[in-house]
Amino acid sequence: MQGVARVIVGYTGGVEKNPTYDCILDTTEAILIEYDPNAISYERILNEWSKQHNPQYPQKSQYRSAIWVKNESERTFAMAQIERMKNQHHGFGDPEKQRKMYVDVEEVAPFYRAEEYHQDYLKKRKGGSGSWSRGKKR
Repeated sequence: MQGVARVIVGYTGGVEKNPTYDCILDTTEAILIEYDPNAISYERILNEWSKQHNPQYPQKSQYRSAIWVKNESERTFAMAQIERMKNQHHGFGDPEKQRKMYVDVEEVAPFYRAEEYHQDYLKKRKGGSGSWSRGKKR
């Protein structure tokens, strides 16, 4: 995606320090997206994330869907995107028809880089596209 400098796979959202895939306990697998705000907006990244993500089922902490925010502006964008996702899944403003979206919105927590074999996973897989947007989002 133009404007995205790099995407790092890792773990965040728990109290455990330096988690690993084999010892993840209470942390969540996540990605850290470094981007140029002059080239791409936070809102556009969230919009792209929501096109390729369907968090309609609760997950255990390792695989839960979450957006970590730095400030109230990011929280506002994240909450608005979740509302749009509810409406896109047949709700259209009618709370009785909206599906529950299992997305946590939390303050940024310490981020720990995952093991090297998790980085650029799709590029490493035979036939993978390497597109960050096909993987897990943060």
